Amino acid sequence: MLGSKALSIPPQTSTIASHLPKAVGAAYSIGLSRRLRPEHLAYPDDALAMCSFGDASLNHSTAQGALNTAGWTSYQGIALPLLFVCEDNGIGISVKTPDGWVAANLSQCPGLRYVACNGLDVVATYAATRETAEWVRRRRRPAALHMSCVRLYGHAGPDAQQVYLSKEEIEAAEANDPLLHTARRLIEEGICSADDILAIYDETGERAARVAEDAVTRPKLKTAADVMASIVPPARTCAPTNGPSAEARAETFGAPDMRAMAEPQHMAKLINMALTDLMLEHREIVLAGEDVGRKGGVYGVTQRLQQRFGPHRVIDTLLDEQSILGLAIGMGQNGFTPIPEIQFLAYLHNAEDQIRGEAATLPFFSSGQFANPMVVRIAGLGYQRGFGGHFHNDNSLAVLRDIPGIVVACPSNGYDAALMLRECVRLAREEQRVVVFVEPIALYMTRDLHEAGDGGWTRTYPAPGEAAIGLGEVGVEGDGEDLAIVSYANGFHLSLQAQKVLAEQHGLNARIIDMRWIAPLPQQAILDATANCKKVLIVDECRRTGSQSEALMTLFNERTRQPVSRLTAEDCFIATGPAYAATLPSRDAIVQAALRLSGPRTAASGA
Repeated sequence: MLGSKALSIPPQTSTIASHLPKAVGAAYSIGLSRRLRPEHLAYPDDALAMCSFGDASLNHSTAQGALNTAGWTSYQGIALPLLFVCEDNGIGISVKTPDGWVAANLSQCPGLRYVACNGLDVVATYAATRETAEWVRRRRRPAALHMSCVRLYGHAGPDAQQVYLSKEEIEAAEANDPLLHTARRLIEEGICSADDILAIYDETGERAARVAEDAVTRPKLKTAADVMASIVPPARTCAPTNGPSAEARAETFGAPDMRAMAEPQHMAKLINMALTDLMLEHREIVLAGEDVGRKGGVYGVTQRLQQRFGPHRVIDTLLDEQSILGLAIGMGQNGFTPIPEIQFLAYLHNAEDQIRGEAATLPFFSSGQFANPMVVRIAGLGYQRGFGGHFHNDNSLAVLRDIPGIVVACPSNGYDAALMLRECVRLAREEQRVVVFVEPIALYMTRDLHEAGDGGWTRTYPAPGEAAIGLGEVGVEGDGEDLAIVSYANGFHLSLQAQKVLAEQHGLNARIIDMRWIAPLPQQAILDATANCKKVLIVDECRRTGSQSEALMTLFNERTRQPVSRLTAEDCFIATGPAYAATLPSRDAIVQAALRLSGPRTAASGA
């Protein structure tokens, strides 16, 4: 976890090979920065990215994915100045690497140059490293440097290597100590005498001891506040943009879309318009993901964006979620504002450590010196008719909610989506936050609220600067005091349907609260919005176990005396076919839950 801001060495976690995807992203950003200059550019034009790993780590799927992505990118002639360094000591803790395996693996990677050297020979290693690094810098292409090394002592402190290595194997490794080989070379070449080398050795040990003595006197983290201080990175100053110009908007959108802005549209179209305006306003924004370019996304949300801004700003990636998020992490560290897309919420689980273990922890482990701002767009949640089952309709956000420091947003309608997306980009640009923007698939194309053709779920597009929704700001529909229904996304849409039924058929006046923000949970805003309501019903489309409803139930039970209940999805995966919504909250189920909580009422009696 050691690093150096001055040397551009971000701290590294101990998750095996998890840093390789972001190294690919950093290298890509170096190439792109020659064409697109971000305001907060961190690396010079002639920089290269370097990442090192061991022979055992090479076998990890994350490493193989990063090598494949680097080769795939380079194969197409795209600049990617990246040096992979494999320190091959022939063993991973206790499991030996087959002879020749690393060479066979790395030398066969398409798009990568392979160079091998003897890591025990400091002169040969220096020469190979310098030549390979200069080749990468000059050619703007990736290379893999394979260093044959030796491991002295165990893998880590408690690793007793005598349990799995023979005495002869341990002694053979110690005889190959590269420090001894280097000393021998210096003596043989007449550069140093044995006494000179011993003097350097003793001086180095004394210097290390002095530095250690100084280090132990530094202030220690003692309180929870001390430890938590760097979870959220420091804000930075960004030059004002004053928004996109009218001329640029007219030229980019074109007459049909400019006219469409005055007409109510569904959510997918309004997100598309918001992305267009944001990319016009901020040149450092880059979209990336599977099928986001030429196809315009599975649901058309990114339609025509590649035509408008070019393939270098709207990137069609290969199908690898780890590489997509790694690309964003590396680009975020070099001043860009990446907006990667994960095609479906269920696909995030292939790559969640890139957010949990890498992106979210970077400011924490660097005391706020490093950050990787981004806005991750994810299509998710349930209620999608007749397509995909669980793998295209996952209804659990638990994987995101417990990650310290990240923001999770989830709009319910197109108007809110546009405004919240602008706030998410502001959080990334100015506050360097990692933001996840969950887009409810089933509401992308939804136009109606109560009955077919009513257009009750379409909205007109809010022009830049027209309005704002800040982090933690909730939405409120109605002023009823009999009952507050707290929900989000599809649940908010259904709760509004239930609100009408409750009022017209049961005389129950409900107020509907749209949480909008899943993390951090807007606790005080929710309490304020429900303060004068007699009872509270939580409607959560996610599964009962691990859903937002658990935190909300805790909030109301700890902070209020209002009777509170919850209606959630069942602890089950989403089915295909006609039963696609059978395990999810429905309008009628919300009505029944509200009546159970409030007691039966009639419109005639109001009681």
